[in-house]
Amino acid sequence: MNLTNHFLIAMPSLEDPNFARTVTYLFAHDEDGAMGLVINRPAGFDLGTVLEQAGVEAGPDAEGDSARQLPVMEGGPVMKERGFVLHRPAGTWEHALAVEGEDIAIAMSRDILDALVAGRGPRDVLVALGYAGWGPGQLENEVLQNAWLSGPADLDLVFEAPFEDRWELAARGLGIEMHRLSGQSGRA
Repeated sequence: MNLTNHFLIAMPSLEDPNFARTVTYLFAHDEDGAMGLVINRPAGFDLGTVLEQAGVEAGPDAEGDSARQLPVMEGGPVMKERGFVLHRPAGTWEHALAVEGEDIAIAMSRDILDALVAGRGPRDVLVALGYAGWGPGQLENEVLQNAWLSGPADLDLVFEAPFEDRWELAARGLGIEMHRLSGQSGRA
């Protein structure tokens, strides 16, 4: 099972405060584990706040100003102080990882921030602090324990849907209405 470029959609029964009612975009999954970003949990501040703390100067144009207003997501409980920029199209940033088979990448370097505020950044971006990570076999076990639904990612949902609707929209993309699911799971 390779869930790269898939959504993990938290089941209603998942009570972990880091992941309750979340949608996580998995950008890497292999025998060594999995990594992703929660895409529907705004941190409550914008990129401008992060840029000020990082000492990145604003660009002189309106595009740089709009980049500063991008909301920042709580990407997950690992390395919460580290920034990640999920973007398309995939670009050539200093520390970027292209998602296998997709024109999307995740950048972790300051050069993409400089490009965003200068109006030269990628078209679609999602900025997050922290990431979600699983060790070898851990995610597979959680899926078997009914903690997550999984399905192919819809990149339009990642970059365009309102944050508060993403959990239900991601499930609906799989043909599932979350309000019809029980918070309980059973074993036959």
